[in-house]
Amino acid sequence: MTTPLKSFVTHLECSATGEPYPAAVLHGLSKTGQPLLVRYDLDALAAVLTKEMLASRPPDMWRYREFLPLPSNIEPISLGETITPLVPVPRVQARLDVADLLVKDEGRLPTGSFKSRGMSVAVSMAKALGVTRIAIPTAGNAGAGLAAYATRAGIESFVFTPADTPEVTAREISFHGANAWRVDGLVNDCAQIVADGKEKMGWFDLTTLKEPYRVEGKKTMGLEIAEQLDWRLPDLIFFPTGGGVCLIAMWKVFNELKQIGWIDDPLPRMVAVQSTGCGPIVKAFDAGEREVAEPWPNVTTGIHGVRVPNPLGGRLVLDVLYDSSGFATAVDDAAVHEARAAICAEEGLHLCPEGAACIVALEQERSSGRVSSTDRVVVFNSASGLKFPMPPMDRRLEAHKPIDYSTLGGAA
Repeated sequence: MTTPLKSFVTHLECSATGEPYPAAVLHGLSKTGQPLLVRYDLDALAAVLTKEMLASRPPDMWRYREFLPLPSNIEPISLGETITPLVPVPRVQARLDVADLLVKDEGRLPTGSFKSRGMSVAVSMAKALGVTRIAIPTAGNAGAGLAAYATRAGIESFVFTPADTPEVTAREISFHGANAWRVDGLVNDCAQIVADGKEKMGWFDLTTLKEPYRVEGKKTMGLEIAEQLDWRLPDLIFFPTGGGVCLIAMWKVFNELKQIGWIDDPLPRMVAVQSTGCGPIVKAFDAGEREVAEPWPNVTTGIHGVRVPNPLGGRLVLDVLYDSSGFATAVDDAAVHEARAAICAEEGLHLCPEGAACIVALEQERSSGRVSSTDRVVVFNSASGLKFPMPPMDRRLEAHKPIDYSTLGGAA
């Protein structure tokens, strides 16, 4: 189906072959089964947009409208996607001995995670192109994002998530109005259900990288970092990596910004953070491979956001790591949970497990020497820590009995 849409998009292209595909048409994967990437007339974009114009706009994701595929005559499906802060963590910075350390806190977005960015753009485009029913497999947060934005758009949604998805997120998916189902398996098993039901159910498959627009929404993370740091990018960016869309998206937009002359070399070294219990990107990178040759055989990690045993975008993620002189690194779950609690008590910043994994990875790579004391580093907290389990707080006092204040703890 086609619609008369206006934007700076020129076409889509196969990420493997470069074959062009028309814009303003609903697409899944390319003919070769590879993700499609959106291409823009960047010269035309640069001719009408300046950094000064951006600075005058409201502080939300849609200030970067020219870099996004949604036509100017279409209202976005939005829940108020605010610019997220870069939060200093001075105690952690001093302990790890790096020149600068900032946490990009994506937990401030609608539905409490970075998934709001991709879903806002993808659902907006789906609505513009006539989609009425969408399905998605998810480790949790993407499903919550889809449920919310699809409901906002008046689109029916079906969400399939592993049975052990954190309870808050699983309930959130259903609470937002999705047809939600727990699946006794991993996210790849959920993806198979979506793929197998496509013809019978008539839904559009919004699986990671099976459509082109979630990448575009997540580009705004890179745009925000560039603008927040006065168009001088950090030396390294650490991101918790499951499907890998965010690394692909940020690298894409950094190169778009470079092409229009808004930023200069060097671009950041991009770091994929995974778990020792599920690290297909790390395994491939360490072996010098250009693709993930086979699925991770025995998934044991409880860090849900990185629990993707066979990412569709593995080749693209590895390309980013090699092209940026970055790397992939795996961390232990136990160290992640310990760091999450320690950072919350140390800095007052409540990270999700995936965000804490990035801090553990940074500490690990300072020891290895892949990160130096002169490096400026941004790590991503991909979701609100409130969406994940916390230890119980069960100490009690009786209101009308004498209190021995010396037993309450704290400094004397």
